[in-house]
Amino acid sequence: MNFDKLTEYIDSLNKEFGIPAADCKITRGHEVVYRHMTGYSDYENTAPISKDTLFRLFSATKVVTMTAVMQQVERGNLRLYDEVRDYLPEFDAMKVADQFKFEFPLRWPKSTDKCHYAHNTIRIIDLMSMTAGLSYDTSSQELIDIREKSSNQASTREVIAAIAKMPLVYEPRTRYSYSLAHDVLAAVVEAASGQKYSEYLKDNIFEPLGIKDFYFHWDNDKSLSDRICAMYLGSFGSDEIKPDDGVMSGSFKITANYESGGAGLAGTVDAYSTFIDALCNGGVGANGTRILSEESVKRFTVPYTTGQMSEDFAFAGKVGYEYGLGVRVLVDDKASKSPVGEFGWDGAAGAYALVDPINHISIFYAQHIMGFPKVYSEIHPKIRDLAYECMDK
Repeated sequence: MNFDKLTEYIDSLNKEFGIPAADCKITRGHEVVYRHMTGYSDYENTAPISKDTLFRLFSATKVVTMTAVMQQVERGNLRLYDEVRDYLPEFDAMKVADQFKFEFPLRWPKSTDKCHYAHNTIRIIDLMSMTAGLSYDTSSQELIDIREKSSNQASTREVIAAIAKMPLVYEPRTRYSYSLAHDVLAAVVEAASGQKYSEYLKDNIFEPLGIKDFYFHWDNDKSLSDRICAMYLGSFGSDEIKPDDGVMSGSFKITANYESGGAGLAGTVDAYSTFIDALCNGGVGANGTRILSEESVKRFTVPYTTGQMSEDFAFAGKVGYEYGLGVRVLVDDKASKSPVGEFGWDGAAGAYALVDPINHISIFYAQHIMGFPKVYSEIHPKIRDLAYECMDK
């Protein structure tokens, strides 16, 4: 293996795209075969990033949530085709908008819009596959109200109950839409396990794997917030990067006590790498602890979207991929150097997770820029393909 080309590419990101900090770690069969970091964790460019630097994972949190859901399925506390209302009664008798308007971002129907009762109930698998009819709009009146009424202290379950008050965007199981579905699944895990979501993850995933650096509430602890890498903001339509104003990055933390299963975690590159290293090795961590069965991991390698749902997912621009159980799944071997069945996801600030259970390879890359589309269309695919090319040498 010779990773010179990958290192050269990561080092070029600052000059080519203006990326202030980047960190990449690759494992194969529990062995760390590559690690390279470059750049600074502060706006003044005086503090180089280190293994202790924390990155906000945003939607890379979703892979953790899928693991938690599948653990509950294995333990008999959930079934994929169970109705969500069996665990969260507020999702009973959902309404859906009479007319569907495909737009980005996809907004919740307004209170004045004509609606009818949904014909299909929402199932666990509908949330996992993003086909439940939900939106990712965190600026709705219902969420504004719960923040104000609770003085920004509403719990995860209370926030999800507010989401359940909103009409669905479309009939469940008829389309795909990137949404707050994983956030609802975190509440389902709470209901099924009887634990607060952060406590469940700590007891059942993080501590068993020896992971210490995953956090939901880093902003309440100065020793943690001081470790967070400086956040930047890109500009859609240009390559301009500037210090983050907090508007976009703050929209995912709905209240101070909310624990988002879709975008809430911050962690180190080592922490996330340790987690996905377990997934790419059949659910067994480097320390020998099993967090998931091999059969459950295999379920992540199977695509779910077809027909109209597949057409909807194509707007994400993930060439060669379909959507599976909460993750992207590679279906076209001509689109990537990785094998069919490789799965994972990414994050709003540029995090990228790849799990290859066929070759027992994991790749995790982190940067900290919101609103920077080129990281998904250019940088992530390039890092993926260079990594495989380098491992073949």
